[in-house]
Amino acid sequence: MGQLSGPTDPTADAGWEHTHPRKGFFTDTSICIGCKACEVACKEWNRNPRDGDLQLLGSSYDNTGALGASTWRHVAFVEQGQDRIEQARASGRALVGLGMPTIRNGSATTLPEPDLSPPDTPEFRWLMSSDVCKHCTHAGCLDVCPTGALFRTEFGTVVVQADVCNGCGTCVAGCPFGVVERRDDGTYGTQADRPEHPEVAPNHVAQKCTLCYDRIVEGQTPACAQTCPTTSIKYGDHDDLVVAARERVAQLHEQGQTEARLYGANENDGVGGTGSVFLLLDEPEVYGLPPDPRVPTADLPRMWRRAGAAAAGMLAAAAISFLSGGRR
Repeated sequence: MGQLSGPTDPTADAGWEHTHPRKGFFTDTSICIGCKACEVACKEWNRNPRDGDLQLLGSSYDNTGALGASTWRHVAFVEQGQDRIEQARASGRALVGLGMPTIRNGSATTLPEPDLSPPDTPEFRWLMSSDVCKHCTHAGCLDVCPTGALFRTEFGTVVVQADVCNGCGTCVAGCPFGVVERRDDGTYGTQADRPEHPEVAPNHVAQKCTLCYDRIVEGQTPACAQTCPTTSIKYGDHDDLVVAARERVAQLHEQGQTEARLYGANENDGVGGTGSVFLLLDEPEVYGLPPDPRVPTADLPRMWRRAGAAAAGMLAAAAISFLSGGRR
């Protein structure tokens, strides 16, 4: 049994007997400066190809657009006017009124708080956020994979084994966050095409963030968190990160930034909470995140019960019909 217990310990369901605490990310978007160092470090370490021609998309200072098979970390840029800022702060105050958890005297280590927030002006502000796979407590991709290519690691993360994946794409539909994608662009070819890099995955297989599994098994920090110059991306024990995240929200609220809120820290949401927790400065939809994520397989037990009841009813009806016909 793992060191953690309860809904925050997905390793217990996976049958691991190690005592590793669950690992994860805490991404504090309030101190993200949009430098994209995390994107570059992720691509460099994992040998992921570039997306497109690196030209700006026109909608923002972004050139990758979204998470995908070749972009496992993606930094979004959202420009907001004062009206939207006030709406965000009002919705944040409403969340506090509804009992959004904050911890003012938690046990987590005090985090450095450099004044590196994107500059606010009377006209606008930038919201910058580095998105990544959520490594859900109840992972839809893991539930629906027919080959066992996805597995739960001893650190509670979810990893794709490229050599086992058959490219069916079922996991793509199983992810409520739209994170998983198949690499079908022909960039890498097959492993035979690149014998100098045997670890490179072939085409047509599912790809996503591994939380740098190959690094954390050696006691190292994932490449994105190691590179982040503002400590916006923090890596560590999941439970400690959640405590630290709640303390950070409380601190921002005390400074008047009532729009600050957590995403992924609720164990009672539709995915049982996530291994990647985010501090947001507006509603999730602004960042392209679903407001109420739900694993697609959550309704399977109820569906099976209903199917079983329906089948039993049909058998009973057939038996009654058969017996009635025999008496006649």
